Amino acid sequence: MTQPTPSFTADSSYAGSEATFHLSELFYSRTDPRGVIKAGNCVFQRVAGYEWEEMLGAPHKLIRHPDMPKGVFQLLWDRLKAGKPTGAYVKNRCKSGRYYWVFALIAPAEGGYISTRLKPSSELFGTVSALYADLLQREKSEGLSPRDSAEALQAAIKARGFSTYDAFQSHALATEYASRAQQTGGEIDALQRRFRDMAGAIAQVGVETTDMTEAFKAIRTVPMNMRIIASRLENAGGPISAISVNYSQMLEEMTTWVRTFVDGEACVFARIRDAILKGQFLSFSTALESEMIAGFGTRAAACPERIDVDAEIAEIESHRRTFLEETATSLDSVEAEAKRFARSVLDMKRYVTGLSSTRMMCKIESAALSNSGTALVGIVEQLDACQKEIEQRLARMVELNAVIQGNTAQLRSMLRGRRAA
Repeated sequence: MTQPTPSFTADSSYAGSEATFHLSELFYSRTDPRGVIKAGNCVFQRVAGYEWEEMLGAPHKLIRHPDMPKGVFQLLWDRLKAGKPTGAYVKNRCKSGRYYWVFALIAPAEGGYISTRLKPSSELFGTVSALYADLLQREKSEGLSPRDSAEALQAAIKARGFSTYDAFQSHALATEYASRAQQTGGEIDALQRRFRDMAGAIAQVGVETTDMTEAFKAIRTVPMNMRIIASRLENAGGPISAISVNYSQMLEEMTTWVRTFVDGEACVFARIRDAILKGQFLSFSTALESEMIAGFGTRAAACPERIDVDAEIAEIESHRRTFLEETATSLDSVEAEAKRFARSVLDMKRYVTGLSSTRMMCKIESAALSNSGTALVGIVEQLDACQKEIEQRLARMVELNAVIQGNTAQLRSMLRGRRAA
């Protein structure tokens, strides 16, 4: 039977001050589908400041801090109800009135949800806490509903360079885990390091494709300029007019490539990016849960008898193994998309070869027209500069894809061993 929610009796002398706990400590809790606390670990109980009798059977919102925007919880519950493991920064309130921040990994479980939480310590945390403060102010001043607030939160995250919330949570969990390891003298496992390398590589691919697309846009006016020059040269402009037609056809093919490779959430780039970031999130989730299992086992005596520690450890271990399996599935997607990536780059290289042919024909016509071909010189110079930049971007993308494919091969071997263990 669910017990009444304990009354909140904050000590005014503590209100607004931060509750301290060590960076190495992890929080754990398990709730039923309504968010009622069914189990937890001693770190959670100690820092929250409630007696076990007050916590077990109480709703998890017992520790909700009024500084938290409602939109965060709207987004969180929407995702959890859709079966999506979710990471989020959360500010909590202790019984004393003190506060503490965590980065929470929450996942659907049999009969409810489980959550493992670590203390945030990265620069990203500062950015997000400021974002939350702005969002809370908007909720109050603009009367934003929780749904509107959740949409505003996602828009703010996208404005900071994250394509989706999934991309944000992947980056946030990896960043917080790495920051914590650095500050506590720990190390990031080779599995997680390789996913971070791939995430860094695909982020750089995004930069290269954006810059290459801009260079490509800069030469879109070339066919029109060539036709203008041809019209001024009358009969002598026939070859230039023919070149402009060929160039227009090539340009259309390059435009199609851009749409296929970099435009929209279903493009080649988006698919490989999303697969890598999902794998990164899952791999760091397995690392966090492995550490939680070890910590839970060593402090089992601090839990009350009504918490079956072995059952909680088994629950976390089940999640860890599920995350490992899903990591392997994501890796399959990365491998398949990396092959498409390589083929796409080869296609673009063929288009660049056509661009080179156009440039050479322009040079030939410019020389044949003598003084009358002066205007073509500018076009040739423009094509020279753009072709050089596009070739450099493509070469860099090939290198980055090699990094992704190399890490994929190593990760497959690592995961095979861990799934068998």
